[in-house]
Amino acid sequence: MSVTTNQSPQPTVPQPSGTDPVLLLLLGIVVALALGATLYLCMAHPSLAGPIGAVGGIASALATAFGVAIALRRR
Repeated sequence: MSVTTNQSPQPTVPQPSGTDPVLLLLLGIVVALALGATLYLCMAHPSLAGPIGAVGGIASALATAFGVAIALRRR
């Protein structure tokens, strides 16, 4: 007596690949806006260009770091 079972292959669930493109787009927009605002303020107030440039650079770096941290957390 032979017993046969119908074994159908289980569907594979696709794994998310890397980072979300929308997240990357939003991160790029935030960094571009921070750098653009910094450039505008440096041109509008030349006497404050040093401090404004430092704050703008740090803000862009922090936005990038938060974006990378969120992207790595979602994996």
